[in-house]
Amino acid sequence: MGRTGPFQWGDIVQITGPKQKMYTIVLTEGKQFGTQRGAVPHEHFIGLDDGSLITVGEAEHLAIRPLLHDYVMSMPRGAAIIYPKDASHIVGFADIHPDLTIVEAGVGSGALSLWLLRALHGTGRLVSFERREEFREVAEANVTGFFGERPGNWDTVLGDLAEELGEHVADGEADRVLLDMLAPWECVDVSARALRPGGLILCYVATVTQLSRAVEAIRADGRFTAPKSTETLVRGWHVEGLAVRPDHRMVAHTGFLMTARRIADGVELPSFRRRAAKADFADADIEAWTPGALGDRVPSAKRARRARRDALRQADAIAAGAERPDPAAPPAAEPEPPVAVPPAADAAESATQVD
Repeated sequence: MGRTGPFQWGDIVQITGPKQKMYTIVLTEGKQFGTQRGAVPHEHFIGLDDGSLITVGEAEHLAIRPLLHDYVMSMPRGAAIIYPKDASHIVGFADIHPDLTIVEAGVGSGALSLWLLRALHGTGRLVSFERREEFREVAEANVTGFFGERPGNWDTVLGDLAEELGEHVADGEADRVLLDMLAPWECVDVSARALRPGGLILCYVATVTQLSRAVEAIRADGRFTAPKSTETLVRGWHVEGLAVRPDHRMVAHTGFLMTARRIADGVELPSFRRRAAKADFADADIEAWTPGALGDRVPSAKRARRARRDALRQADAIAAGAERPDPAAPPAAEPEPPVAVPPAADAAESATQVD
């Protein structure tokens, strides 16, 4: 991803209709883009400038390359994604920058992986753990489709982070551990071992019960600073002349973010020495709050297979387009005919040069 200039084969194009309905296509030879208003061959997009209008039926549609958050919202999904509002919060508050070693679990459909790899900018290392093979395949196809190739600094591991992290990341090597999973408290110990002093652990959870248990596990571990918990709410505004008001709909709760910093071994922070209070709880209390006790919604295998098929098809279409020559590039020069050289000439001079 990151192409500029006129549209080419294999480009991802976001099309917006008169009623603000959006479509996302990959420019592929022999295919058409169609709505209830009509259809137009993909070849009509080739050579148009980014942000041009194209007529479908009798209606004009805007054709523009999608931004990363547009791509994430429209890409095939095998599992629920981390939405852009939370992903941007993670990149900012976890201070993701080039040259870091980042551990991520689980990879899901690859949404957060895309943001992390974009922030790493080809440096450092991202190690993503996923328990389900079909989800890993969807994520790999989505990431490859966006970048046009699989990033060289990205490793995906099929397995449980709690059991296999030490085999892929040495103790004290990780700068960030990001846990997007059902029970992140089960991975606090192994994450603490993997993090270097000053590193950061982040848990992304959906419910207050998960948040409570994750926070208490961090506090009980004793190797982290006091955890901080937030959620991000995004409210759009209608602005038209003097008619300025909040939108009737907003992107409200999607998940909680909890962060804490790894402290040096042997250090005990005074803030961890808490007196017993009414907020304290017993193991039996917290067990009743676990997602397992409340029931966990698992995406169906059929949905995962469909998402995998769609993601692979999209990645193949993008790759096929990337292999085609740029139509805007100047034509290649015709090769010059070989020059006859007398037999007695020096061997170095007798080599025929063909452009």
